[in-house]
Amino acid sequence: MSNIDNISFYIVPTPIGNLGDITIRALEVLRSVDLIFSEDTRTTLKLLNHFEIKKKLISYHKDNENSSAEKILTHILSGEIVALTTDAGTPCISDPGQIIVNKLIKNNIKFQVLPGATAFIPAAIKSGFPTEKIFFSGFLPLKNGERVDYLTYLKNNIYATIIFYEAPHRIKKTLNELIEIFTRPISVSRELTKLYETTYYINSKEDISFIVEKGEFVIVVNNNTPQPKKQDIELIVENLRRENLSNQDIMKVLKALGFKRNKAYEVVMEKQDS
Repeated sequence: MSNIDNISFYIVPTPIGNLGDITIRALEVLRSVDLIFSEDTRTTLKLLNHFEIKKKLISYHKDNENSSAEKILTHILSGEIVALTTDAGTPCISDPGQIIVNKLIKNNIKFQVLPGATAFIPAAIKSGFPTEKIFFSGFLPLKNGERVDYLTYLKNNIYATIIFYEAPHRIKKTLNELIEIFTRPISVSRELTKLYETTYYINSKEDISFIVEKGEFVIVVNNNTPQPKKQDIELIVENLRRENLSNQDIMKVLKALGFKRNKAYEVVMEKQDS
């Protein structure tokens, strides 16, 4: 592959599981560059060995991203052509890469981003939820309070199909939080493109118990319908009271309609006192 367009740097997506998903162009780039920076050199080495590619590998991960970005610039300015890969998928998508991209832009250095594998697109399609509007959120905050606040914000403000990545040791805890906030079912895809690929459709806490806590997880929730305003809930509560329903039964109806429990309880009690 010639460098007629004066491209010095390539972001190269790699398969998320099945090595057959790599593109012909990605292989051409990996064969042609002078060296490859990789999030995990051991993982990239397996890929290169599979396709009989021999290249120098240098580590580029979150903990050394600033210094590695400077190294990439040095190699490029010395006339070398460099590629960046991640463990699986596309660099910069919940993976390192943004720092070097910004440095290249500031230094007016031409680079290309190759299209290729990323986990959230097949997960979104497998969910069966609308794909006209997709909000990719990546990994959630680790602290409990921050995570719940963030999820509540998404619920009330982002009317789209929302996608998260999650680690296996946190998947069940996260899903238990999500089913209290978002409309069910919730789609969970595990080990996409691999031998044990599975997609679960979560309607209850019992469904969560069947999840195998191994591999990479993508969670997809359907939040395409805006939540009714408080005035709308008040009107529903008034109509249900006219039917002589108890507070407990009204709460059940509101929950079935997808209203958040705390908000519904607040309106029910307010209308009772008025």
